[in-house]
Amino acid sequence: MEVLDEGFIRSFIRMADDGWKQGWHERNGGNLSYRLTPADVNAIEDVLSAIEAQRWESISDEGAALALRDIAGEMFLITAAGSYFRNITLEPERCMGIIEVDDAGLRYRIRWGFADGGRPTSELPTHLLNHSVKKRVSDGRIRVIYHCHPANINALTFVLPHSGAVFTRELWGMISECAMVFPEGVAVVEWMVPGSIDIARASAKEMEHCNVVIWVHHGMFCAGEDFDSAFGLMHTVEKAAEVLVKVRSMSGGCECVSRITDQNLADLADAYDLDLTPAELAL
Repeated sequence: MEVLDEGFIRSFIRMADDGWKQGWHERNGGNLSYRLTPADVNAIEDVLSAIEAQRWESISDEGAALALRDIAGEMFLITAAGSYFRNITLEPERCMGIIEVDDAGLRYRIRWGFADGGRPTSELPTHLLNHSVKKRVSDGRIRVIYHCHPANINALTFVLPHSGAVFTRELWGMISECAMVFPEGVAVVEWMVPGSIDIARASAKEMEHCNVVIWVHHGMFCAGEDFDSAFGLMHTVEKAAEVLVKVRSMSGGCECVSRITDQNLADLADAYDLDLTPAELAL
């Protein structure tokens, strides 16, 4: 069985290509990762066994402080550093690869892909730390971590207060389904150096209680149980942001004349048994 024939590989490529087509991945911007299931690993075991594993490398200079014990021994499919999402359908074995985390959660090694000397994304520590958190808090259900640069949500970080509560309420107010898709709300972290331990830790702290983290003046970071849910979550947040940007543009930056009210949200929560409890927004 060829690795590229596997369903999880095809789904990964489709999601990356969909993100490119949305305009969320200029140049080599953004990254995507997926934690393989035991069935995924078993399906490609013969291929992996035939490839000589590369040497173990530290996940980061502060690997011991990342607390990755929850994902020790796991394998991940992840995009390559410097790769362009627009090329993933053309050169998948160069634009992505499979890595294995060691039994201590301190190191990784390449098991497949990353052709021509490629390496995992520079955001590897952020992906792995957040996978560790989401595996723990979701009882293992969440397997996809996605980072991209949607224009509208990024634009809003220049005009809205950097508060998860504010962003959540504004986004909930644009599309009725938003409160249903992300009832736990969104979080916001201030600008930090991309690929740093600081942004990894700040995002992981927020991922303890939500699945969307907005990186100020940068983009979005989200988690989902599978490719459809992760992409759908990103798409929903960005679409709500687009509506908000258009509404504010049409009103000269003023508050909306009409919006989904707190009572509307309370009715929605009652109808669909939602727990709308991000920070002070509990209804």
